Amino acid sequence: MNIAERIQNLRKTKGISQEELANEVGVSRQAVSKWESGQSTPDIEKIIIMSDYFEVTTDYLIKGIVSKKEELEKKLDAGIFSIVGTAFNFIGLIISIMTWHEKQVASSVAVGIIIMAIGCLSFAVGQVIGADETKVKAKKIYWLINLWLLVFIPLSLVYNMLDGFFGGYIGLIAPYPLLGNSFITYGLCWLTYFGICVVGNLFLIKKS
Repeated sequence: MNIAERIQNLRKTKGISQEELANEVGVSRQAVSKWESGQSTPDIEKIIIMSDYFEVTTDYLIKGIVSKKEELEKKLDAGIFSIVGTAFNFIGLIISIMTWHEKQVASSVAVGIIIMAIGCLSFAVGQVIGADETKVKAKKIYWLINLWLLVFIPLSLVYNMLDGFFGGYIGLIAPYPLLGNSFITYGLCWLTYFGICVVGNLFLIKKS
């Protein structure tokens, strides 16, 4: 694409006529027509005016060079996918807890895990197709928050099953810790949960 084609493409993208562009730049419509047909080339002053008007760089108009900022804007922000993923994880956890609290069925755990799996997948997609400059920050923020969400159900399942086994009964499959044998084991479960998440967050912060 040469300068003539770029001017024409920018004009059409903005949805204006040659006459309207001519008025903005301060030339005749015929001058714009000649620029777009390649019969003549705008001087540097007119190029600067058009770069401001079309919100592109002069390098793009003259040489077709796209700045890093423009390239970044064309790519998706990985942070958006992290936000969507976090929303799915939070919703999955809440739905799982509320459903089990009301019905006490193991399927409530499965539903929550499936929704949270979608959340993790959303984050992973952002890490693949998102702009490189946004991936590191998005990844850090995602794990700082979601470590607390993603650890909760698996840890609760392990605790409930072990607590039931050592207590001489079948542990219930629940998405949150249940008070089974004693307050001590119940407290140890929560202490383990907070310990894993806090240590994990400190590791992520130190690593970054």
